[in-house]
Amino acid sequence: MAKLGVNIDHIATIRQARKEDFPSVTKAAAVCEKGGADSITVHLREDRRHIQDEDIYALRKSLKIKLNLEMAVSEEIVKIALDVKPDFVCIVPEKRQELTTEGGLDVKAHKSKLANIAARLQKAGIIVSMFIDADTEQVLACSEIKVDAIELHTGKYAKFFKENGADSTKFKEEMEKISEASRKAVEKRLILNAGHGLDYDNIERICNVPGMNEFNIGFSIIAESIFTGLETAVINMKKLIVKD
Repeated sequence: MAKLGVNIDHIATIRQARKEDFPSVTKAAAVCEKGGADSITVHLREDRRHIQDEDIYALRKSLKIKLNLEMAVSEEIVKIALDVKPDFVCIVPEKRQELTTEGGLDVKAHKSKLANIAARLQKAGIIVSMFIDADTEQVLACSEIKVDAIELHTGKYAKFFKENGADSTKFKEEMEKISEASRKAVEKRLILNAGHGLDYDNIERICNVPGMNEFNIGFSIIAESIFTGLETAVINMKKLIVKD
């Protein structure tokens, strides 16, 4: 049965818009936990646009569930991760001007550097994941550098579903890429996660992919919480993921 990781970056986005001390990310994480979240994800960006350093430390102390830290290949952030020791780290590509992470990491092209960072994090007892596109060559590269997990970037999956529908050629082709990459990940004994753009309408189909460990979902849950409240928004997403 797949698990639900809730990304609470946009709780911090609201806070940072006014530079206030509320809404509290630790309080939001506690509500998500109450709603059935299996882990909390935060992205400590180099420009600190939402999550701040102190948030990571506070969450590490307060959380009863797992903490997943998304981070760029940055020595500054690596040092923070080694100090905080989250349960999981997911290495993601990061551009200063992007609104959100726009694509997967090219592990194949940067194997040496990524292998070194992964080994340092793993030595500290942290489970290391790479955020990649649904590409079997990237999955193989992740296996070669001996990371623990991958997270498949589902941005195209979400985009094609919204624009063309589940019966469209583009969506079916992307779904097949996800299925192939997932099969290869399971074959290589990598923990298989997925995320980006997943919402209450499109989550059902990807739940049918065998071997999925966890879906990391943020924006759609935080947006839905405006109308339903955060706990209910998490409960409703968890129901979609775990239903038979």
